[in-house]
Amino acid sequence: MGMPTIILASNSPRRRQMLAWTGWPFRFSAVDIDETPYQGETPGDYVSRLARTKAEAGADQVQPGCLVLAADTIVADDQVLLGKPSTPDEAIEMLRRLKGRSHQVFTAIHLISTGTGLATADLCCANVPMRAYSDDEINAYVQTGDPLDKAGAYAIQHAEFHPVENFNSCYACVVGLPLCHLVRSMARLGFSPVNDVPAVCQGNLQYQCPVYAAVLRGEDVR
Repeated sequence: MGMPTIILASNSPRRRQMLAWTGWPFRFSAVDIDETPYQGETPGDYVSRLARTKAEAGADQVQPGCLVLAADTIVADDQVLLGKPSTPDEAIEMLRRLKGRSHQVFTAIHLISTGTGLATADLCCANVPMRAYSDDEINAYVQTGDPLDKAGAYAIQHAEFHPVENFNSCYACVVGLPLCHLVRSMARLGFSPVNDVPAVCQGNLQYQCPVYAAVLRGEDVR
C-alpha cells in the first residue's frame, strides 16, 4: 500500500514540527469547530470528541486518497478543564492554581482514511508535576505572551519558565502530539514511519522517555 499524504487538520506550529519528525509526507489545513465542553464530559471524552470532529471536518474538505489526522489537547486539574486563557489575568490564575501540584494533560488523536473510510483513534494521558514557581516568575512569563495560546497557560518546553519538574511520562503528549501513539495508530492502518520516531522525538525534545516502549507495545501508560 502506497503512503498517502497526511492532511494535518490543525494550524498548530508545534504539531506541524513534530509530525515532520516522522518523515511522513504531510500538509496542513486548519478546521474550525465548536470546542464547548458538554456538561459532565470527562477530559478524555472531551479531547477524543474534538479530535474526531476535527478529523471528520478535515475529511469533508479533501479528495479521496488522503489520510486526515487531527489532535486535541486539554489540561485537567481534578477533572476541571483548563483550556487556553483568554486574558493575561486568566493565565495568571491558571498558573497559580497549578503550581506546586500535579495535574493531567490529555491529548487525543484521530485518523481517517478518505480512500478506504477506515478510522482509528488513540488517547494519551500524562501526569504533570509542576514546580513551586514564584508570582514574579508567573508575571514575567505571562508578559512574554506565550501562555495565551497554550492549554493550561504554559508550555512544558519553555526554556526560561520551565514550569515542570520530575516529569516521567510522555513529553510529546504535553507538547501536543504523542508521536508513539500516532505510530501505533498508523500501524493499525498499515503504515510505518520513515524515521526512528522514538529516537528523533527524544533527541529533539531533549528528553529520555521512560514510557515509549510500553506505548509501542500497546499499553495504556501515564
